[in-house]
Amino acid sequence: MVLGSINLDLVVGAARLPGPGETVLGGELERHPGGKGANQAVAATRVGARVAMIGAVGRDAEGEIGLDALRQAGVDIGPVARSDGASGIAIIAVDASGQNQIVVAPGANARVDDGMVEHALDALRPDAADVLLASLEVPMAAVEGAVLRAAARGCTVVVNPAPAAELPSAILRAGPILTPNRSELARLAGTDDLATGAQRLLDAGASAVVVTLGEGGCLLVEPDGTEVLAGQRVDAVRDTTGAGDTFSGVLAAWLADGAALPEAVRAANAAAALSVRAAGARPGMPSRQEVEAALASA
Repeated sequence: MVLGSINLDLVVGAARLPGPGETVLGGELERHPGGKGANQAVAATRVGARVAMIGAVGRDAEGEIGLDALRQAGVDIGPVARSDGASGIAIIAVDASGQNQIVVAPGANARVDDGMVEHALDALRPDAADVLLASLEVPMAAVEGAVLRAAARGCTVVVNPAPAAELPSAILRAGPILTPNRSELARLAGTDDLATGAQRLLDAGASAVVVTLGEGGCLLVEPDGTEVLAGQRVDAVRDTTGAGDTFSGVLAAWLADGAALPEAVRAANAAAALSVRAAGARPGMPSRQEVEAALASA
């Protein structure tokens, strides 16, 4: 089960990203289905997982685009609610090196509530999912409700704390695997030191912390030890948008398939590197065969 946002991404490429108050001329406007939750769901299905999406879209053309893209990717959209008002929109600028700036207008995502989550989970069989993956582009009350209900069912819970926000103690006490990037970890733990920050989250109840470091790979911190995974070499970086979503989606998919956490992290690390080869959050998301080939050649 993936709980999160469903957006339409409006993407413009430019030679460089603008500074405060600056205007930069870019290229053609591109439209891509997006949203952290929807991207993660697609990443998981791309590597063979069966996925149900929990979220909301508006009764508009943007919502239809988002739902059609999920349906075509093989995601179960039955739990997605339709709400009044606009669907979510993300405005994304990408520079020549593939780095990006993103601003999101949440739209229907901001109207996801605990009642929607409860209804969606009740509609799924208790044994329908092994893993819940949640991110924070929907209200925290909905995330907390989903985490607690999934944990009570015996599901493995993965929380991608993005965009960065403080997590309620109830979520941490449920023992999730957390997948922050460096800045999100600093916001969660109140320190820029990776090891110290990860340990603080473990002390608060997280079962493991996986810190994604972009081209630097990732850091896996568990109660019994720490593992550093180097970044994978990529010949041509086209767009880093969606790399973190690919990481979380593939991690959850590998866990749902019965993999141990270190094995799942290695697969996610390889998948995130492969994902930056194409423009947009989803076009570069790899298949299971591509991930396994990357792992075999590492």
